[in-house]
Amino acid sequence: MTLKAPETQTVTSWKVACDGGVGGLGHPRVWLSIPHDTGFVECGYCDKRFVIDRDHAQDDH
Repeated sequence: MTLKAPETQTVTSWKVACDGGVGGLGHPRVWLSIPHDTGFVECGYCDKRFVIDRDHAQDDH
């Protein structure tokens, strides 16, 4: 059995919200901060990875 790879989304904000999807398929909304050193963060519920687009990022810091 092959597991589906978690989704990756490129974002322009250093703080993102994840709710896992629509309706009953999701999870409680969580706010995540992307560390400047790694440039990505993964949701603890659904493993979705948010990657910062450094060229177009909003300066939240």
